Amino acid sequence: MEQTVDINRNFDAISPTAKWILLMKGHTDIPFARQAAELIQYPEKFIPDFQKKDLGFWARTLHFEARYWSINQLLKDISVQNILELSAGFSFRGLDFATKENVYYIDTDLPDMIEQKQPMVLELMKSAGSLKGKLELLPLNALDGAKFNEIANRFPPGEVAIVNEGLLVYLDQAEKERLCEVIRDVLRKRGGYWITGDIYLKVNNRNVELTLDEKTKKIFEEQQVEAKRFESFGAAEAFFKKMGFVIDKEAEPDYTAFSSFPFLISNSSEADLLKMLDVGKIHATWRLKLAEGS
Repeated sequence: MEQTVDINRNFDAISPTAKWILLMKGHTDIPFARQAAELIQYPEKFIPDFQKKDLGFWARTLHFEARYWSINQLLKDISVQNILELSAGFSFRGLDFATKENVYYIDTDLPDMIEQKQPMVLELMKSAGSLKGKLELLPLNALDGAKFNEIANRFPPGEVAIVNEGLLVYLDQAEKERLCEVIRDVLRKRGGYWITGDIYLKVNNRNVELTLDEKTKKIFEEQQVEAKRFESFGAAEAFFKKMGFVIDKEAEPDYTAFSSFPFLISNSSEADLLKMLDVGKIHATWRLKLAEGS
């Protein structure tokens, strides 16, 4: 029996996690993260707490910092000038790229998020300098194929790189399949790649401790985030293969190079580090392309 997808499902409850992640990224050297955290906290002051002794906080911060840079790593070695980011949240990768490179970058998310983000981008642009490329912020529900294609058609001729981080973990199986169909349709017409930082494995029974604030914990439970992760990397690869994609490349982040790494180490005992190593790999960022004949 074919599953139906409600593209009007209310995803707005997810947006508080975007602020939660931004405040962690404000403790890193991710471009514009610190300034954006200051803006979102105003009129309260955002003061990064580098004396924080919470190992879980630094583990999560390192994870989100690594995820951010893993997307960039896979973008850098392809010559694609048209970049479409899905469910971008309070990430300012588009502003960073458009400031430094001659790209056409379209940053998308749900309407409420774009409404909050637009004035932040305008404020950040005051210190960012002139743009070398072009940046647009547009509302988009990524499951809406017609709107997705409409936005993709704004790009000039050439391949498209579609990127996302923190989207698939909120989608059930039917919604994941719908997103794949929409992206496959665009890449068939335009050519290019899909870079996703959302290859997460289920962590139940892996002795992984994720200390979340109550609001975020409630969102994760309501959205059934754990259940929507992949059973294994093999299962994830098989899913994308079924949907017409193959893995072009996997990001290889150097965790020791990230700004939050020293804080993780300084707050970890030898037993903590061994425990983290024992959990094993539970996340990956993949660059996908269409399989031949898809």
